[in-house]
Amino acid sequence: MKDNFYITTPIYYPSAKPHMGHAYSSIVADFFARLKRIQGHKVFFLTGTDEHGQKIQRAAEKSNKDPLKFCDEISKTFRNLSSLLNLSNDDFIRTTEKRHASAVINLWNILEKKGEIYLSKYSGWYSVSDEAFYNEDEIEDLEGKKISKSSRSPVEWVEEESYFFKLSKWQEPLLKFYSENPKFILPESRKNEVISFVKSGLKDLSVSRKSFSWGIKVPSNKDHVIYVWLDALTNYLSALNYPKEKEKLYKDFWPANIHIIGKDILRFHAVYWPAFLLAAGIKPPQRVYGHGWILSGDEKMSKSKGNILDPIEIIDIYGLDALRYYLLKEVSFGNDGNISKEKLESCINSDLANNYGNLCQRVILFCEKNLGLKVPEYNFTKEDLKILNDFKENIENIEKQINDQNINYYVEYVVNQLFKANKYFNDQAPWTKKDDSLRLNTIVFVSLELIRKISILLYPIIPNTSLKVLNIFSIKEKDIKFDTISNNEYLKDKKEIIKLGILFEKIKK
Repeated sequence: MKDNFYITTPIYYPSAKPHMGHAYSSIVADFFARLKRIQGHKVFFLTGTDEHGQKIQRAAEKSNKDPLKFCDEISKTFRNLSSLLNLSNDDFIRTTEKRHASAVINLWNILEKKGEIYLSKYSGWYSVSDEAFYNEDEIEDLEGKKISKSSRSPVEWVEEESYFFKLSKWQEPLLKFYSENPKFILPESRKNEVISFVKSGLKDLSVSRKSFSWGIKVPSNKDHVIYVWLDALTNYLSALNYPKEKEKLYKDFWPANIHIIGKDILRFHAVYWPAFLLAAGIKPPQRVYGHGWILSGDEKMSKSKGNILDPIEIIDIYGLDALRYYLLKEVSFGNDGNISKEKLESCINSDLANNYGNLCQRVILFCEKNLGLKVPEYNFTKEDLKILNDFKENIENIEKQINDQNINYYVEYVVNQLFKANKYFNDQAPWTKKDDSLRLNTIVFVSLELIRKISILLYPIIPNTSLKVLNIFSIKEKDIKFDTISNNEYLKDKKEIIKLGILFEKIKK
């Protein structure tokens, strides 16, 4: 067994129904979780919902519902989305759970005991939509209203008694931490952005509110609710049964290997979160990866703009694996990505139907007609070994690239192997080798091996479809092992293969 691996999505704020941005974060995290499992890692994959704060309270009031009942309903839609996206998550955390509240209270008590929290008064700009405080230089006027420059969300002036976390004290320790852990924040552009922000000077952070009641109460002062981000970020600990630090779950998986987040919540994860943890004497996570937004046109999706792309609708029309493949291949991981019907349909037709589906269909059909779906004998030539050995020669580099979250390298490698496999079958033309049964058999065997290897690599991307293909070799999900892509003769122990149906229907334009 390799090292344990703990990966998280953001916990989603259930004030509205899920959109494509939520789906993207989750699919990316699931890709890494599945890949790490087949590489032999013991994986803990967490997602969930962030259910406290003023925005939730207002949304519940608007719906004339009790906040918890409101959260129960909306959280269920996110749990259903996890199922719809075929996520392999091990846990789904809700911040309204008792296990979470006990973790938050414990963390607060430690920070208070260590003198990291003090009571004062907050005066400044606050965005209910972002649940975030903003400095004067981070807001601007738009048609007589104040908005956040980064999120474009409205802000309001707030003055109230508040507890503060001594964030300013952690400016230099944070810069030292970033220097000693150069890959803590990825991609590089995000790291530079965070370091610039911290170097510009950190102010103490308001960590409680009195103007609303929906949240976890400050244990020493019930008039205050703990600020939603100190509450929310602790979910990464509470899912491991923190503060039970001596129990196996916590010992096995903390610190987290990676938090997958959208770039709009980078500051909370890359500045506030490590500061809270360092102040409490807890190891920070190993990495925070801030990916870009999934855009609708040229704008970020938001309920107020009415430009939300519904992943459920797209899955209903095109299928889940088509959406997963499209998002992982066509979005440059770390940058903003745009989704369009035209690009999605092109991707389905060219990559999934023509490239992968066609390869599988042609090879299996030829094997059925000429070999009765039996795994044939073989005698490799140099040309056969060249295409087969490519996987073995690149396996270390694939693992290295994935450890740096280079999804696009991985997908590009798989697509290239698909092209090569199709070209091999075409160029070798086994239908012209009827008078040379050993050569015909070898071409079919090599082609079957290529399908097996490629399907293993595709498993984290399109799990449902790749499993259909692997099942023809009687390979079940629990049997998938990443390192078997180095084995050129895996199928020699298989007596026969199972007939395969159409994988992807081409979309007619």
